[in-house]
Amino acid sequence: MASTAAGKQRIPKVAKVKNKAPADVQITAEQLLREAKERELELLPPPPKQKITNAEELNDYKLRKRKAFEDNIRKNRTIISNWIKYAQWEESQKEVQRARSIYERALDVDHRNITLWLKYAEMEMKNRQVNHARNIWDRAITILPRVNQFWYKYTYMEEMLGNVAGCRQAFERWMEWEPDEQAWHSYINFELRYKEVDKARTIYERFVMVHPEVKNWIKYARFEEKHGYIAHSRKVYERAAEFYGEDHVNENLFVAFAKFEEMQKEFERVRVIYKYALDKIPKNQAQELFKNYTMFEKKFGDRRGIEDVIINKRRFQYEEEVKANPLNYDAWFDYLRLVESDGDPDTVRDVYERAIANIPPIQEKRHWRRYIYLWINYALYEELEVKDPERTRQVYQACLDLMPHKKFTFAKIWLLFAQFEIRQKNLQAARKIMGTAIGKCPKNKLLKGYIELELQLREFDRCRKLYEKYLEFSPENCTTWIKFAELETILGDVERSRAIFELAIGQPRLDMPEVLWKSYIDFEIEQEEFENTRNLYKRLLQRTQHVKVWISYAKFELSVDGPDRLAKCRQIFEEANKSMRNCEEKEERLMLLESWRDYEKEFGSDSSRERVSKLLPEKVKKRRKLTAEDGSDAGWEEYYDYIFPEDAANQPNLKLLAMAKMWKRQQINTDEPQEKGRSVEEATSVEAEETGLADKQAEEEPARNMTESEQEKTYDDRDDEDSSSSSDSDEDEEAKKKQSKSPQEDKD
Repeated sequence: MASTAAGKQRIPKVAKVKNKAPADVQITAEQLLREAKERELELLPPPPKQKITNAEELNDYKLRKRKAFEDNIRKNRTIISNWIKYAQWEESQKEVQRARSIYERALDVDHRNITLWLKYAEMEMKNRQVNHARNIWDRAITILPRVNQFWYKYTYMEEMLGNVAGCRQAFERWMEWEPDEQAWHSYINFELRYKEVDKARTIYERFVMVHPEVKNWIKYARFEEKHGYIAHSRKVYERAAEFYGEDHVNENLFVAFAKFEEMQKEFERVRVIYKYALDKIPKNQAQELFKNYTMFEKKFGDRRGIEDVIINKRRFQYEEEVKANPLNYDAWFDYLRLVESDGDPDTVRDVYERAIANIPPIQEKRHWRRYIYLWINYALYEELEVKDPERTRQVYQACLDLMPHKKFTFAKIWLLFAQFEIRQKNLQAARKIMGTAIGKCPKNKLLKGYIELELQLREFDRCRKLYEKYLEFSPENCTTWIKFAELETILGDVERSRAIFELAIGQPRLDMPEVLWKSYIDFEIEQEEFENTRNLYKRLLQRTQHVKVWISYAKFELSVDGPDRLAKCRQIFEEANKSMRNCEEKEERLMLLESWRDYEKEFGSDSSRERVSKLLPEKVKKRRKLTAEDGSDAGWEEYYDYIFPEDAANQPNLKLLAMAKMWKRQQINTDEPQEKGRSVEEATSVEAEETGLADKQAEEEPARNMTESEQEKTYDDRDDEDSSSSSDSDEDEEAKKKQSKSPQEDKD
C-alpha cells in the first residue's frame, strides 16, 4: 500500500528561474559527474528480457504492441510522438507497408508537422524506396514551401542519387519562393560542383536582385574574381555603386572595391575610389574607410602625410570637445582610442594623465562611475599593450589613493588590482590588497570576490575565516550563511554545516529567513536526518503559522518511507486546521483544506474524504459600503467571502438556514395526507405563508446577531442550491418553483 501510494505521488512543479545571471560559484562538469557517481544516480536495474521462440508468440507480441499503440493514439490523436513511435516499431518489424499507412494516418491528423514528414521520408530512403521518398518530398514542399529543411534534404537526396537534372529542377522550384540567402548559396555551390560557372553567374544575377544587400554584391564580385573574370568582377562593383547611388552609399562596398583594385595593382583607381567614397559618406560613418585608406597609403603612398591629415583632423575635433567640457569622459574615451591606435606610448600616457586629472567635483558615487574607467583602461593599457607591470602597479595604487573610501569605493578596482598581482605570481601581495580593501571599506562584492579567489586556490581554511568575517560584517545576509554551510557540506563536515545553520536561524534579523529555513530543511533531508527535519518544522511553526509551511511539513511526512507516514501526514493537516481557525486570511485556510482534500483523494478512505469535504467553506457573495478619500459615500462593492462550518462567529446564520429547511420538510411531511383533499388555491396559499414565514425569520435573525462592524455588510446572494436569494423577486420565483415540484422532490 505504501509503495503504491509513493508511486502515485505527484512531482512538485519546478519554479521558474527569474534571475538568469550566472551564479557566483560555478559548478564544473567534474563536480556533477562525481556527485552522480557518489549518489549512484545512473544505476538502474536492467529491464527484463523476453525470448520469442515461435511464430505464435511473435504474432501475440505484435498484437499486444499494436493494441497498446492504438490505445495511445485513441487517447489523444494530436500527440505526434505516439504516431512516430508506432511507425518506427512497425518499420523495425519489417512491416514497411504498415508503417507507411501509419504515417499517412498521422499526416491526416497534422499535415503541418515538420518532424512527421522528415521521419516519413527518412523511412522510405532507409528502405531504398526512392520513388516513394521523392513523392513524399514533393508533397512536403508543396504543402510547406517555407520549410527549408525539406528542400535541403530533397535536393541532397537527388544529388546523391546522381539525378543532377532533378536536383536542379528542385532548386529552381525552391528559388521561385525567394528563400533566404543560404538557399541561394547552396544552389550556386551545387552548380559549381558540376563546373557550371555560367549557370552559377545567372543564379548570382537573380540572387542580388532578390537580396540586394552589399555583402551579396561583394560575394558576386569575388566569385567572378575567383574564376578569373576580372573585367566581370569590376563591372559588378560598378553596377553595385550605381545601384545604391549617392543617397545610399555604403563604405563596405567601396572598401571591397578598393581592395580588389589594389590586388590588380591599379593604385590610381584605388585612390580615386577612396576619395570619392570619403566625399560622399559622412565622416562619422566612414571610420573603416579611413582605416583602410590609411593602410593603403602606408603601403603604397606617403605614410606621414596621410596619417597627419587624418589623425590630426580627428585629434583636433576631440581636443575641442574636451576643452569645451573637461568632464565629458565619453569624449576622453574616444580620444584615447584614437591615440592608442597610433601606437606611440608616450603620447597615450600623456593623454591618459590629462584625462585622469579631471576628478569629479562632487564626492558622490554616481559621478565617479564613468571616471573610474579611465583608470581601469589606463592600467590595462600599461599591462597589456606596453607590458610594464611596475607602472601598472603604480596606476592601480594611485587610483586607490585617490578614492574617498570612507564615503564610497569601487570593488572592481580592488579586485582587478588583486587579479593583476596574481597574474604576476605575487599571491602575497594580492592577499594583502584584498585584506586592505576589507579593512578600509568592507563590501559584499569585495568579500565575495576574495572568497571566490581563495576557493579557486583551494585554500579552504582561509575561506572559513573569510566567511566568518563576512558574517560579522553582515549577519543578516542569508545567502552568505547558506554558502558557508554548503562549503562545509562539500568538505564533508556535516556537524559544522549544521552548527552554521543553527547560528543563522538564531540571528535576530535576516533578509530572507524563508530561504534560510528551506536550505536548512533541505540539508537535513539530504543527510536523511528525518527526526531533525521534523524538529526544524516544529521550530519553524513556532515562529510562523504560514500555510505553506504546514503543507510542506505534510508533504515531507508523506515522502518519508514508513508504515505510519499517512497517519502522520493526516495528523499534521489536522493540527494545521486547528491552528488556523483563528486566522484572518481565509484564503490561506482554504488553501490548506484544498491541499488536505487532494491528499485524501489520493490516499484517504471514503469516510476521511467526506470528513474533509464537510470542512470546506461556503462561498458567499456580500456587499460592503465604500468610502472615498474625502469621506463621502462611494457606493457599494460586491465581494466574495468564505464561511467555514467550524467558524463559531458565523454559526447563527448557518443554524438559522438549517432550522428553516428542517421546519419546511417537517411541514411538508405532516401535510402530505391532507393535501389530497385540498384544492389548488389552498395549497398555493399555505405554501406562500410557509415561505414568507421562513424568509421573515431568515431576515430577522441575522439582524439581531450582527455586530457593529457587520452592520455595514448585507448579504446579496449565496452560492448554495438550498439558500434563498435576498431580493423579493427571486423569493417569489423560488416559491412558484417549489409549488410546481412534487413533495418527494422537495424532500430530496
